[in-house]
Amino acid sequence: MSRRDSVARGTLINLATRLLGVALVLAITTISARLGPQTQGAFALFTSVEGLLLALLSGFGIALARRVSHHGEQPRALVAATVLACIGLGLLAALALWALSSLGPPAYHWLWLLALGAPALLLAPNLQGLWLGEGRMGPMARLTLAPPALTLALLLGAGLIGVAGLPAVLASWVFAKVVVGVLVLALLWRGARLAAPDFQALRRELPFVATIGLSNVVALLNYRVGLFVIERMLGLSATGVYSIAVVVAELLWFVSGSLTQAVYGRIGTPDRAQAAATTVRVVQLGVAALLPVAPLLAAVAWWLLPWALGPAYAASLPLLLILLPGVLLFGGASALSAYFTNHAGRPQVPAQVALVSLLINAALALALVPRWGMAGAAVAASTAYAASVLLLAWRFARHAGWPLARVLLPGPQLGADLRAVLASRRGDR
Repeated sequence: MSRRDSVARGTLINLATRLLGVALVLAITTISARLGPQTQGAFALFTSVEGLLLALLSGFGIALARRVSHHGEQPRALVAATVLACIGLGLLAALALWALSSLGPPAYHWLWLLALGAPALLLAPNLQGLWLGEGRMGPMARLTLAPPALTLALLLGAGLIGVAGLPAVLASWVFAKVVVGVLVLALLWRGARLAAPDFQALRRELPFVATIGLSNVVALLNYRVGLFVIERMLGLSATGVYSIAVVVAELLWFVSGSLTQAVYGRIGTPDRAQAAATTVRVVQLGVAALLPVAPLLAAVAWWLLPWALGPAYAASLPLLLILLPGVLLFGGASALSAYFTNHAGRPQVPAQVALVSLLINAALALALVPRWGMAGAAVAASTAYAASVLLLAWRFARHAGWPLARVLLPGPQLGADLRAVLASRRGDR
């Protein structure tokens, strides 16, 4: 029997995981935000730099997933080579982070903490590619939840002994990531999923890995460029307020992202017609699911944020309303990107689209933030998200040989597709 989870089971596991993961991250963010907008701004910048590092150097995981799902391999030798590459690249990243913390702007001073953990930070994000390729959402769920759960436990423990403030938040965050990375490596060792490292196989994957990394960095910069512009022009306190709007708006993506992750292995099938049909189904279902969720999210945030975080964050609520339309449309982008990356083996396509989106976002942010403040960054992001998903859909339609309208406009089959996806038991245990 296949070890791959069914679409229904995988989607439910992902939804539950992301809900719990979101709750944990929001709890950590609440602790940081209640220390003040300036502390929250520093935390947001710290995690954004960490995200850029992981985005640049986590393409190995996608390569492993593709070897498993598209080629049907169990690449133990490639996994071992990936482990050594992650540790080596982590050491180089540590030097760069240390230099930035010492020589860069004051807002980046605390990056020396990230430098200490960098050699182990890349392990879990890359090694989880094995389970992603197998479509096994259970191990993926545990890897997703372990770092924020451990971070929160450490923060609660620190609070009990009277240790609080930004250093405690950042140290707990980094330590949790390091512990999870080491544990994943130990599990693979015990499970005999490592062999003598095959550096030739790793070298053959490097162009794919590098393209994935550059694509991920551009995509993440697209999400975070507003934060960096606001920090430079308006300061850390404004960065903290804007970061809360971003965190809340991006909660929408856990619905569409859960569905995409659950069918990632199926999108990787060599059958183009099947891969394209699955992709369009996920795109349309994902966006349809977000339509009723977006106004509900806005209403809950309007009531909850000032009470939970304090009146200083009330200014994030209008920003949230500006961000939501673009974030909603962008919910369809994850499945389209998975099609090019896992099925077509052309990660340069989503990379090119992300670059266009980043250029739009950055140009608009630089032009609008001096005039409209934080709202200018929100307008820039929402516009860039909408433009990028339209461009990615057009590229997909050309590659798959489908009319663009069939990709963008759901027909009467949408309800039947939803029932079919939820009832699917193909590949069940």
